[in-house]
Amino acid sequence: MIPLPETTLRSPHPARVAPVRPLRVASYNIRKAVGLDWKRDAGRVLDVINEIGADAVVLQEADKRLGDRPAALPRALIERETDFAVADLAPNAVSLGWHGNAVLLRRSTMVEAAERLTLPGLEPRGAVMVRIGRGDGRSITLVGVHLALMRRWRRRQLQAIGARFCDTESARTVILGDFNEWSEDRGLEPLAGRFRIVAPGKTFHARRPRAGLDRIAHGSGLALTAAGVHESPRARITSDHLPIWAEFGFVQG
Repeated sequence: MIPLPETTLRSPHPARVAPVRPLRVASYNIRKAVGLDWKRDAGRVLDVINEIGADAVVLQEADKRLGDRPAALPRALIERETDFAVADLAPNAVSLGWHGNAVLLRRSTMVEAAERLTLPGLEPRGAVMVRIGRGDGRSITLVGVHLALMRRWRRRQLQAIGARFCDTESARTVILGDFNEWSEDRGLEPLAGRFRIVAPGKTFHARRPRAGLDRIAHGSGLALTAAGVHESPRARITSDHLPIWAEFGFVQG
C-alpha cells in the first residue's frame, strides 16, 4: 500500500499520462445521510458531493437497512440538485444501489455496463461495478465496495472481486470505497500484484480523523495524477467519514 501523508497528492510522473482529460472519481460513506448532529439531511450530502467536483461518485450506506432498503438520497432530489444520474444497479424500485453501494455519474457519461457482485461474508455484503466509456474507444471500470468489519472476510471479499477480472480488464479498473481496514500494511494482500493501493489520507472519524479506512486501488493501465481527502466544513459534519477523490489518466503505450 502507498499511504499519502498529505491531503492532496500530485504525481511526479505526468509524462506517463496520455493526453486525455483526467477522470475525477470520488468515494463517500454517507452513513445513510445522518450527520454528526444526528439529523438526516440528504440535501447536505448532495452539497458535499457537488463540492468535490467529481465525474463519478461511489457511495456507501446509500440505502437504509430495513425492509426493501429504501434510498437515503431521494432520486428526485439528486436530479434536481446535481448534474448526476444514478447508475442502474438497484434490485428494486426504492433502492439506489446494492447492499448500500451506489454510483452517481455525470449525466453525459457513457455507461457501457453495470453489474452487481455478491460477496462472501457473515453479513450481507456486495460490490457494484460500472464500466464507462471515455469517448476515445477506451473505458474505465469502477468498482464500489464497503468491505466487512473482520479482516479474514475482507480478504475473501477482495479475492472474490479480483477473480471477477482478467489481467486485461484489471489494468483499467479502479476499486474504491470503505475498505474498513485500519492497518497501513496488512489486510489487502489479495489485491497485490495487479493493483496499486492508495490511501489518500485519514477519513475516519470525520470530526477528528485518525484512520484512512477509505482507499483506492487501481490497475497498471491507469496513472494516478492526484488524490486527496475532501475536508470542507460541511463534510466534517455530514457523515462520520470524509470523502476521498482521485484523478486518473491512461498510461501511454
